[in-house]
Amino acid sequence: MSNFAGLRVLALESRRAEEIGKLISSRGGAPVVAPSMREVPLESNKEALAFASDLRNGRFPVVIFLTGVGARALARVVQSVYPLEQFIAALKKSAVVARGPKPAAVLREWGVPIAISVPEPNTWRELLRSLDEHAESAPVQGRRVALQEYGAPNPELLAGLAERGAIVTRVPVYQWALPENIGPLRDAVAALAREEIDVVLFTTSIQIEHLLRVAGEMGLAERVRQALRKAVLASIGPTTSEALREHGLAPDLEPSHPKLGFLVTEAAERSSALLAAKRGRQPAP
Repeated sequence: MSNFAGLRVLALESRRAEEIGKLISSRGGAPVVAPSMREVPLESNKEALAFASDLRNGRFPVVIFLTGVGARALARVVQSVYPLEQFIAALKKSAVVARGPKPAAVLREWGVPIAISVPEPNTWRELLRSLDEHAESAPVQGRRVALQEYGAPNPELLAGLAERGAIVTRVPVYQWALPENIGPLRDAVAALAREEIDVVLFTTSIQIEHLLRVAGEMGLAERVRQALRKAVLASIGPTTSEALREHGLAPDLEPSHPKLGFLVTEAAERSSALLAAKRGRQPAP
Protein backbone atom coordinates (compact mmCIF):
# COMPACT_ATOMS: atom_id res chain seq x y z
CA MET A 1 0.00 0.00 0.00
CA SER A 2 1.40 3.42 -0.94
CA ASN A 3 -1.05 5.48 1.14
CA PHE A 4 -3.47 5.37 4.05
CA ALA A 5 -6.35 4.41 1.73
CA GLY A 6 -8.89 6.40 3.72
CA LEU A 7 -7.83 5.27 7.20
CA ARG A 8 -8.66 7.63 10.04
CA VAL A 9 -5.37 8.98 11.38
CA LEU A 10 -5.06 10.76 14.74
CA ALA A 11 -2.18 13.19 15.21
CA LEU A 12 -1.53 14.88 18.55
CA GLU A 13 0.95 17.43 17.24
CA SER A 14 0.66 21.01 18.47
CA ARG A 15 3.30 23.28 16.92
CA ARG A 16 3.07 21.55 13.54
CA ALA A 17 -0.61 20.65 13.64
CA GLU A 18 -1.49 22.20 10.28
CA GLU A 19 1.53 20.64 8.58
CA ILE A 20 0.86 17.11 9.80
CA GLY A 21 -2.81 17.37 8.81
CA LYS A 22 -1.80 18.25 5.26
CA LEU A 23 0.77 15.43 5.17
CA ILE A 24 -1.83 12.87 6.25
CA SER A 25 -4.32 14.13 3.65
CA SER A 26 -1.68 14.06 0.90
CA ARG A 27 -1.05 10.39 1.71
CA GLY A 28 -4.72 9.45 1.46
CA GLY A 29 -5.62 9.54 5.13
CA ALA A 30 -8.52 11.17 6.95
CA PRO A 31 -6.73 13.38 9.49
CA VAL A 32 -7.97 13.95 13.02
CA VAL A 33 -5.62 16.56 14.49
CA ALA A 34 -5.90 17.22 18.23
CA PRO A 35 -3.16 19.42 19.73
CA SER A 36 -2.20 17.84 23.02
CA MET A 37 0.38 20.14 24.62
CA ARG A 38 1.77 23.62 24.95
CA GLU A 39 5.06 24.87 26.31
CA VAL A 40 4.81 26.92 29.47
CA PRO A 41 7.84 28.81 30.87
CA LEU A 42 8.59 27.83 34.43
CA GLU A 43 7.20 30.31 36.93
CA SER A 44 10.59 30.55 38.57
CA ASN A 45 13.75 30.64 36.49
CA LYS A 46 16.05 30.51 39.48
CA GLU A 47 17.94 27.54 38.09
CA ALA A 48 18.42 29.22 34.71
CA LEU A 49 19.56 32.48 36.30
CA ALA A 50 22.00 30.64 38.55
CA PHE A 51 23.30 28.80 35.48
CA ALA A 52 23.79 32.13 33.69
CA SER A 53 25.85 33.50 36.55
CA ASP A 54 28.02 30.37 36.88
CA LEU A 55 28.51 30.10 33.12
CA ARG A 56 29.63 33.72 32.95
CA ASN A 57 32.18 32.97 35.66
CA GLY A 58 33.53 29.94 33.77
CA ARG A 59 32.17 27.32 36.15
CA PHE A 60 30.71 24.95 33.54
CA PRO A 61 33.36 23.14 31.48
CA VAL A 62 30.59 21.22 29.67
CA VAL A 63 27.12 22.38 28.60
CA ILE A 64 24.58 20.00 27.04
CA PHE A 65 21.66 21.33 24.97
CA LEU A 66 18.78 18.89 24.48
CA THR A 67 16.43 20.99 22.32
CA GLY A 68 16.54 23.97 20.01
CA VAL A 69 13.41 25.55 21.50
CA GLY A 70 14.89 25.12 24.97
CA ALA A 71 18.18 26.72 23.91
CA ARG A 72 16.35 29.81 22.67
CA ALA A 73 14.16 29.95 25.77
CA LEU A 74 17.24 29.70 27.97
CA ALA A 75 18.87 32.56 26.06
CA ARG A 76 15.80 34.73 26.67
CA VAL A 77 16.04 34.05 30.40
CA VAL A 78 19.76 34.81 30.43
CA GLN A 79 19.18 38.09 28.58
CA SER A 80 17.22 39.31 31.58
CA VAL A 81 20.51 39.55 33.49
CA TYR A 82 23.15 40.16 30.79
CA PRO A 83 23.36 40.60 26.99
CA LEU A 84 23.10 37.69 24.57
CA GLU A 85 26.60 38.47 23.25
CA GLN A 86 28.05 37.81 26.69
CA PHE A 87 26.10 34.55 26.97
CA ILE A 88 27.46 33.41 23.61
CA ALA A 89 30.98 34.42 24.57
CA ALA A 90 30.70 32.42 27.79
CA LEU A 91 29.39 29.37 25.92
CA LYS A 92 32.38 29.51 23.59
CA LYS A 93 34.62 28.85 26.59
CA SER A 94 32.77 25.59 27.37
CA ALA A 95 32.66 22.28 25.55
CA VAL A 96 29.14 22.32 24.10
CA VAL A 97 27.17 19.15 23.30
CA ALA A 98 24.14 19.28 20.97
CA ARG A 99 21.60 16.46 21.08
CA GLY A 100 20.58 16.43 17.44
CA PRO A 101 20.07 18.91 14.61
CA LYS A 102 17.71 21.41 16.27
CA PRO A 103 19.95 22.59 19.12
CA ALA A 104 22.91 22.34 16.72
CA ALA A 105 21.20 24.77 14.33
CA VAL A 106 20.69 27.30 17.12
CA LEU A 107 24.30 26.99 18.25
CA ARG A 108 25.57 27.46 14.69
CA GLU A 109 23.37 30.54 14.38
CA TRP A 110 25.08 31.91 17.48
CA GLY A 111 28.52 30.95 16.19
CA VAL A 112 29.16 28.61 19.12
CA PRO A 113 31.51 25.69 18.32
CA ILE A 114 29.96 22.27 18.93
CA ALA A 115 32.28 19.80 20.64
CA ILE A 116 29.94 16.82 20.16
CA SER A 117 26.91 16.42 17.89
CA VAL A 118 24.75 13.48 18.98
CA PRO A 119 23.67 11.30 16.00
CA GLU A 120 20.21 9.94 15.20
CA PRO A 121 17.95 8.89 16.72
CA ASN A 122 19.20 11.45 19.27
CA THR A 123 18.06 9.64 22.41
CA TRP A 124 19.80 9.67 25.78
CA ARG A 125 21.54 6.45 24.75
CA GLU A 126 23.23 8.09 21.74
CA LEU A 127 24.11 11.09 23.90
CA LEU A 128 25.89 8.95 26.50
CA ARG A 129 27.55 6.86 23.79
CA SER A 130 28.80 10.02 22.09
CA LEU A 131 30.27 11.26 25.37
CA ASP A 132 32.08 7.93 25.74
CA GLU A 133 33.34 7.90 22.16
CA HIS A 134 34.48 11.53 22.18
CA ALA A 135 35.61 11.88 25.77
CA GLU A 136 38.55 14.02 24.69
CA SER A 137 36.20 16.64 23.23
CA ALA A 138 33.96 17.01 26.29
CA PRO A 139 35.29 15.06 29.29
CA VAL A 140 32.75 14.87 32.10
CA GLN A 141 34.58 12.87 34.79
CA GLY A 142 34.76 15.03 37.89
CA ARG A 143 33.55 18.12 36.02
CA ARG A 144 30.51 20.35 36.36
CA VAL A 145 28.06 19.72 33.53
CA ALA A 146 25.05 21.94 32.79
CA LEU A 147 22.11 20.06 31.28
CA GLN A 148 19.39 22.10 29.54
CA GLU A 149 16.20 20.13 30.16
CA TYR A 150 12.79 20.15 28.51
CA GLY A 151 9.53 19.01 30.00
CA ALA A 152 10.18 16.30 32.57
CA PRO A 153 13.69 15.24 33.67
CA ASN A 154 15.21 12.17 32.04
CA PRO A 155 16.25 9.84 34.89
CA GLU A 156 18.20 7.49 32.59
CA LEU A 157 20.30 10.35 31.23
CA LEU A 158 20.90 11.79 34.69
CA ALA A 159 21.93 8.37 36.00
CA GLY A 160 24.22 7.80 33.03
CA LEU A 161 25.96 11.13 33.52
CA ALA A 162 26.40 10.42 37.24
CA GLU A 163 27.89 7.00 36.44
CA ARG A 164 30.47 8.80 34.29
CA GLY A 165 31.45 11.01 37.17
CA ALA A 166 29.71 14.17 35.99
CA ILE A 167 28.59 16.75 38.53
CA VAL A 168 25.29 17.64 36.87
CA THR A 169 23.39 20.89 37.22
CA ARG A 170 19.90 20.63 35.77
CA VAL A 171 18.72 23.73 33.93
CA PRO A 172 14.95 23.40 33.34
CA VAL A 173 13.60 26.06 31.01
CA TYR A 174 9.99 25.14 30.31
CA GLN A 175 7.42 22.53 31.12
CA TRP A 176 4.54 20.97 29.27
CA ALA A 177 0.89 21.73 29.94
CA LEU A 178 -2.35 20.77 28.29
CA PRO A 179 -3.56 23.14 25.55
CA GLU A 180 -5.70 26.06 26.70
CA ASN A 181 -8.47 24.61 24.52
CA ILE A 182 -8.70 20.88 25.16
CA GLY A 183 -11.90 20.48 23.17
CA PRO A 184 -10.20 18.82 20.17
CA LEU A 185 -8.27 16.48 22.49
CA ARG A 186 -11.48 15.50 24.30
CA ASP A 187 -13.11 14.85 20.93
CA ALA A 188 -10.16 12.66 19.96
CA VAL A 189 -10.45 10.69 23.20
CA ALA A 190 -14.15 10.14 22.54
CA ALA A 191 -13.43 9.02 18.97
CA LEU A 192 -10.82 6.56 20.24
CA ALA A 193 -13.25 5.19 22.83
CA ARG A 194 -15.76 4.59 20.02
CA GLU A 195 -12.96 2.85 18.06
CA GLU A 196 -13.28 5.36 15.23
CA ILE A 197 -9.50 5.85 14.92
CA ASP A 198 -7.36 3.47 12.85
CA VAL A 199 -3.87 4.97 13.20
CA VAL A 200 -2.29 7.16 15.89
CA LEU A 201 0.90 9.11 15.24
CA PHE A 202 3.03 9.95 18.30
CA THR A 203 5.87 12.47 17.94
CA THR A 204 6.78 12.91 21.62
CA SER A 205 6.24 11.05 24.87
CA ILE A 206 4.32 13.98 26.39
CA GLN A 207 1.51 13.36 23.90
CA ILE A 208 0.96 9.90 25.37
CA GLU A 209 0.86 11.28 28.92
CA HIS A 210 -1.65 13.97 28.04
CA LEU A 211 -3.88 11.72 25.92
CA LEU A 212 -4.22 9.20 28.75
CA ARG A 213 -4.60 11.96 31.34
CA VAL A 214 -7.57 13.47 29.52
CA ALA A 215 -9.01 10.00 28.92
CA GLY A 216 -8.81 9.38 32.66
CA GLU A 217 -10.52 12.66 33.45
CA MET A 218 -13.32 11.66 31.07
CA GLY A 219 -13.67 8.22 32.65
CA LEU A 220 -12.58 6.59 29.39
CA ALA A 221 -9.04 5.49 30.22
CA GLU A 222 -9.58 1.74 29.88
CA ARG A 223 -11.67 2.04 26.72
CA VAL A 224 -9.00 4.25 25.17
CA ARG A 225 -6.25 1.77 26.07
CA GLN A 226 -8.25 -1.04 24.49
CA ALA A 227 -8.81 1.05 21.37
CA LEU A 228 -5.12 1.92 21.14
CA ARG A 229 -4.26 -1.78 21.22
CA LYS A 230 -6.50 -2.28 18.18
CA ALA A 231 -5.12 0.73 16.26
CA VAL A 232 -1.77 1.11 14.53
CA LEU A 233 0.57 3.05 16.81
CA ALA A 234 3.31 4.86 14.91
CA SER A 235 6.13 6.28 17.05
CA ILE A 236 8.63 8.80 15.75
CA GLY A 237 11.56 7.20 17.56
CA PRO A 238 12.98 5.13 20.44
CA THR A 239 12.30 7.63 23.24
CA THR A 240 8.62 7.88 22.33
CA SER A 241 8.42 4.11 21.85
CA GLU A 242 9.80 3.58 25.36
CA ALA A 243 7.11 5.84 26.77
CA LEU A 244 4.42 3.83 24.96
CA ARG A 245 5.78 0.58 26.37
CA GLU A 246 5.84 2.08 29.87
CA HIS A 247 2.08 2.51 29.50
CA GLY A 248 1.62 -1.05 28.29
CA LEU A 249 1.24 -0.06 24.64
CA ALA A 250 3.37 -1.63 21.92
CA PRO A 251 4.42 0.63 19.02
CA ASP A 252 3.78 -0.98 15.65
CA LEU A 253 6.34 1.00 13.68
CA GLU A 254 9.12 3.55 13.85
CA PRO A 255 10.22 5.39 10.69
CA SER A 256 13.66 4.89 9.19
CA HIS A 257 14.53 8.44 10.31
CA PRO A 258 12.97 10.18 13.33
CA LYS A 259 11.38 12.98 11.31
CA LEU A 260 7.77 13.99 10.75
CA GLY A 261 7.75 13.44 6.99
CA PHE A 262 9.25 9.96 7.28
CA LEU A 263 6.79 9.09 10.04
CA VAL A 264 3.73 9.99 7.95
CA THR A 265 5.06 8.46 4.72
CA GLU A 266 6.10 5.14 6.23
CA ALA A 267 2.94 4.91 8.33
CA ALA A 268 0.93 5.45 5.15
CA GLU A 269 2.81 2.66 3.40
CA ARG A 270 2.44 0.11 6.20
CA SER A 271 -0.70 0.92 8.19
CA SER A 272 -3.26 -1.01 6.11
CA ALA A 273 -1.36 -4.28 6.42
CA LEU A 274 -0.54 -3.70 10.10
CA LEU A 275 -4.15 -2.84 10.91
CA ALA A 276 -5.46 -5.91 9.09
CA ALA A 277 -3.06 -8.11 11.06
CA LYS A 278 -4.10 -6.57 14.38
CA ARG A 279 -7.81 -6.82 13.64
CA GLY A 280 -7.63 -10.21 11.99
CA ARG A 281 -8.85 -9.37 8.53
CA GLN A 282 -7.46 -9.01 5.03
CA PRO A 283 -6.14 -5.58 3.97
CA ALA A 284 -8.15 -3.68 1.38
CA PRO A 285 -6.88 -4.21 -2.19
